[in-house]
Amino acid sequence: MARPLRIQYEGAVYHVSCRGNERRKIFEDETDKKVFLDLLEASLKTYNAILYCYVFMENHFHLLVETPLANLSEFMRRFNITYTSYYNRRHKRVGHLYQGRYKSILVDKESYLVVLSRYIHLNPVRIKQIEKSSLTEKQRYLKKYRWSSLLGYINHAKRCSFIDYSMILEAYGGDNNKARRAISRDLSRRIDIKERIVGQSILGSDKFINWVKEKFLGKETQEIPSVKKILSYKAKDEIIKAICDETKKGFDEIVKKKGTLRQVAMELLYRVGGLKGTEIGEIMGVDYTTVSQGRKRLKEKLIKDKNLSLLMERIESKLST
Repeated sequence: MARPLRIQYEGAVYHVSCRGNERRKIFEDETDKKVFLDLLEASLKTYNAILYCYVFMENHFHLLVETPLANLSEFMRRFNITYTSYYNRRHKRVGHLYQGRYKSILVDKESYLVVLSRYIHLNPVRIKQIEKSSLTEKQRYLKKYRWSSLLGYINHAKRCSFIDYSMILEAYGGDNNKARRAISRDLSRRIDIKERIVGQSILGSDKFINWVKEKFLGKETQEIPSVKKILSYKAKDEIIKAICDETKKGFDEIVKKKGTLRQVAMELLYRVGGLKGTEIGEIMGVDYTTVSQGRKRLKEKLIKDKNLSLLMERIESKLST
């Protein structure tokens, strides 16, 4: 399997995750978890990294971390090696603790810091034993779950000295009880970020993704599979403009009329924009199923309608230049 894309620069923010080898446990008891936190704190200090959120489960962990010194690789290497050495020594074992290298997603700090904090903090209720529980039971479970940074966000007395709470609290109105209550309420809102990640490497706005493409993805990286996906990504506004220019219709008209042109927009947003069905549905005010069915029907029409095929080719040609 090809290595994932690693983009490092000063002030970059990442969603980092790591899973136990063969999905096995990486913590046996509370002692392991306490040592893990101590080693995490030490690594943050050593590499001058900023931690916004964390959660860890029996066989994996998530971090939301910023690297002012552009040193994520060094930070994670030291942290993972140190904990693996401790774990192997204590439990009298040898070999890899983790399943391959850590996974990191470059994050648009302005657009996704708060969204990712919620995604990370909701991790404990995604396990089979909990996910079918009522909303009230899930919220109660999260507020008691010890191995998460959530507790410090909703209860000032439970804060950790090595977590920066200010950025996320500011988005909720500041370091006050009103913000803490708002974060608690947000625990009832479901979220899935996976479909919004481009090339399995970047989570951000169109502006952020284009900035990354221009600044970091040169010719020497273009054969990396994840880079190819990112480079093929076009901003949704660019795609919509090309469709409107070619059809001489406004996007609102295309969406409201439904039919073939809306299906064309769905297909191009998916194929050229890298958007997933749920994201396209949000743009057009429909559900994922409607998008999926619309794209399927368009493929059938393209086989029979030469003029429609030519329209698609003209729009794609505009977008490829």
